[in-house]
Amino acid sequence: MDRQARADALDREMATRLLPEAELAALGNWWAENKATYPEGNPGPHAVCYTPARWVDITPWPKRLADPSVTGDAWVSRADVTSMVADALQLQRGAHKEALVATYVWGKGKCGSPKGSGPATLAEILKAVEENPTALADAVEALRERGAQDAYAALRKAISGFGPAFFTKFLYFAGKAGVVAAGPDPLILDGVLACRMRSLATAVGQETGLDPDGSIAAWVWADWDWTPHRYGVYLAFMHAASRQLARTDTWPTDAGPDLLECALFQRCRAPRH
Repeated sequence: MDRQARADALDREMATRLLPEAELAALGNWWAENKATYPEGNPGPHAVCYTPARWVDITPWPKRLADPSVTGDAWVSRADVTSMVADALQLQRGAHKEALVATYVWGKGKCGSPKGSGPATLAEILKAVEENPTALADAVEALRERGAQDAYAALRKAISGFGPAFFTKFLYFAGKAGVVAAGPDPLILDGVLACRMRSLATAVGQETGLDPDGSIAAWVWADWDWTPHRYGVYLAFMHAASRQLARTDTWPTDAGPDLLECALFQRCRAPRH
């Protein structure tokens, strides 16, 4: 069996098994600790701290973000960003760059961190958008007409410096704003979530003998630059795993797969004691 065939077999096995009992228990514990923060399983209140003054050179700047003259810290939530992206896209103002800025600032966040590469990288991405000015609109159209995997394919390598860890945030919020065709809603996929998927795949590969040394899991769930096919596999797994969780008595029954994405991310980033 060649490497791709083994990868496909491992994907099928993961799709059958979904989350193991230990992971279900850990996620149930996470929900017990966080259900007051996310009423009815809605991750909209998930907020990120940022320092507006760090982004003073970024334009266009969404009006609902704190003014860049603010030198202290501010907070922006998933719900806030969804509203900003809806304003930019659903109201057809064509403000795709503004939507990108909102999603990028939320994604970067990092309140209190020293001035680093975030604003400078975003400035370069915005310049690159000018070199391919229809890329964001094309991705939104793909999301609206054909779904998340095609939208991912439309953005992959379309804008220099704008990799999937951040452009899936753009797609996620566009989906939350209602710009999505039939099929699974887009979700965020970054290095932290890929690491969690790699860990789950490694365990299944060892248990089944499909991937005894974890090399297939490491290949398909690398840290970045996932293929559109891999993004589709990720979406299918996350949506199915969310339904699996909803059948337990430790998870909100009406929660969407983005609550699972939020939980997996936060659990991986939590300090270990």
